[in-house]
Amino acid sequence: MKKAKRNAVIALLIFAALTAGGVYAVLQGLGKDRIGLAKDIPLGLDLQGGVSVTYEVLEDNATEEEIKTTIDKLQRRVDTYSPDAEVYQQGKRRIVAEIPVDTSKYDPNDILDALGRPGKLEFIDPENYEKFAAGEEYEAALTGSDVKNAQGGRYQENTGEDEYIVSLQFNDEGAQKFSDVTGANVGKPIYIVYDGNVVSAPNVREQISGGSAQIDGMADYEEASNLANTIKIGALPLTLSELSSQVVGAKLGTDALRTSLIAGAIGLCLIFLLMIIIFRFPGFISAIALSVYTVLELFFLNSLHITLTLPGIAGIILSIGMAVDANVIIFTRIKEEIGQGKTVKTAVKAGFEKAMSAIIDGNITTIIAGVVLLIMGTGTVKGFARTLILGIILSMFTALIITRLLLNSFVNLGLVNKKLYGAAKQPKITKYTKGFRYAGTFSAIIIVAAIAFLGINKGIGTRGNTLNFSLEFSGGTSTSVTFNEPMSLQDAEQKVLPVFDEIGIDSSKIQIQIVDNSNQVVFKSTNLDESKRKELAGKLKETFEITDDKIDSENISSTISQETQRDAILAVVIASILMLIYIAIRFNDVRFGASAVLALIHDVMFVFFAYAALYLTVGGTFIACMLTIVGYSINSSIIIFDRIRENLKSMNIEKVGYDEIVNTSISQTFTRNIYTNLTTFMTIFMLNILGVASLKEFTFTLMVGVVAGTYSSICITGPLWLWLRKHVVKKEAAVETAKK
Repeated sequence: MKKAKRNAVIALLIFAALTAGGVYAVLQGLGKDRIGLAKDIPLGLDLQGGVSVTYEVLEDNATEEEIKTTIDKLQRRVDTYSPDAEVYQQGKRRIVAEIPVDTSKYDPNDILDALGRPGKLEFIDPENYEKFAAGEEYEAALTGSDVKNAQGGRYQENTGEDEYIVSLQFNDEGAQKFSDVTGANVGKPIYIVYDGNVVSAPNVREQISGGSAQIDGMADYEEASNLANTIKIGALPLTLSELSSQVVGAKLGTDALRTSLIAGAIGLCLIFLLMIIIFRFPGFISAIALSVYTVLELFFLNSLHITLTLPGIAGIILSIGMAVDANVIIFTRIKEEIGQGKTVKTAVKAGFEKAMSAIIDGNITTIIAGVVLLIMGTGTVKGFARTLILGIILSMFTALIITRLLLNSFVNLGLVNKKLYGAAKQPKITKYTKGFRYAGTFSAIIIVAAIAFLGINKGIGTRGNTLNFSLEFSGGTSTSVTFNEPMSLQDAEQKVLPVFDEIGIDSSKIQIQIVDNSNQVVFKSTNLDESKRKELAGKLKETFEITDDKIDSENISSTISQETQRDAILAVVIASILMLIYIAIRFNDVRFGASAVLALIHDVMFVFFAYAALYLTVGGTFIACMLTIVGYSINSSIIIFDRIRENLKSMNIEKVGYDEIVNTSISQTFTRNIYTNLTTFMTIFMLNILGVASLKEFTFTLMVGVVAGTYSSICITGPLWLWLRKHVVKKEAAVETAKK
């Protein structure tokens, strides 16, 4: 006993030391690179503000080398705006550039305009420039492919005045060419031509060799930086067409981060309080474990350099709910064991052992949904998937390792009073299977209504479409404006739409969306190019006296929107199939998998009903919402199946029958379903109440999904498996019946 207590004390001291180290890493960072520092977690465009653009390569025969070179040149271009900027390939012919920047310092439309130029950079000597000016064929001394790097800068002359320059570095071949052309043209200008326009014509003072040079005479640093950027991008080997673009104001991102973090903190505190009230001392232990989970989440977001997005925050909060679920399963099992007369120490050991399979199976199925979303999603949806997967992995670790370590340590130190843990009474067995026909009828009505609303929406003049497709699905330009005061729909029509007409945009085709509880109004129009978006932003700022950070625009072509719709459906189908296969293998009965998938489709249709009936926006977060519901819903189903699987072994089937086994299993897991879904609902609810407008529809539909999942796990999943067992007989059972 003394040895057990000593080991418990040592374990708690080590845990405290490691936790303190984790907190220090999150607050201060480790090493010179400050690994784990929370405030250095890279933020996505929707949190920091910035520009995102997706291009399509127009050449059908583009090689991998040409695409790689194009990406490299674009990356060097965007690096000048932000060290966190990223350019990457998407699919076979797509290139995406994401540039988190302070939009109050950079004009986003200028960035988009400069970034997407096809770009033909040439250095021309005086003799060939005359031919160029006359429109004749000529030969350039160097091209953009000869330039290795270019950087704007400044230095002070002896007079103390600033001189602005552009420093050039050439590759080996370019260095020789530049030496030759400067040697032959001392005292003459070398013309730097980009896309047919002369951007600079510096005079050659002497022959320049060594592979580097300077261009002086710039008026200011901005001019030097712009010229350096122009030279750096060089000649893109491929022609790019803009498919979509998005501009997010910096202030909108800051508000989103602040309110989301506040919502998460309040939700977490409410969970702590609820867990302590329900589970007493184990609930207190779970509060410690969940705090460790939060520290680990922040540490790995930084150390793995996972970009945090707004849906990513929702993914973290949702994974907190999953972490609570694991603790609820364990503690419920412990209370059951104590209720059967076992000692606390024995109950704790049995509780973890019996909860293990349900926790692992439930979390793996959710990870499957997350992986599908990570592979098939784009932009912020990928951010959601990354944080969800990371959160689930950490939630399993904290529940199965940290919670067990702490609980076992305190038990070994003598905290074995049963009053600290509570004892579960034998649940009253409710005949859920008898109510299946009524539950099934209600569910069928909701599903039919969801489909019916597609036709209803099509016929309503103010709607006109089966669903309220966002630009990600329908294509076009969305301009979100935060005015200095609230604006009604009538105000927007009378005061703002004339601004669109003034610059040649047909206001009769613009859809207006008023964002509740804010001064934000969203205007959806046909596709606008960079010049039109810039002109519109300028006119709005002038007319309504607002700043750049109050205007957020997004542009998506119909091509990419059609692919988004296809990928959304495909993602749900693939995730469902993979889950069915996993459950069928784990439970050794395809009817478990079939009923689980049918139940999750049921839950998805409930959420779809909300989208259709309330005409909510169907966009990128719609995919994240549906796959989250798929993963979360199936987790509840697995809890029921795990208990059915257990009771099939422990109960006398011939005596009680399958109906009684299903009813008993649902009754035994009823409180777990309520507690888990309540805590998850609370976290999402706080995000809905306190979060920014762009998250409200997303969190609302998640809440609908949680309610639907609670209902289906109690009233649909188990009875549906029973129905399949009675009507879909396994092959071996059919053979035995035939023999009899």
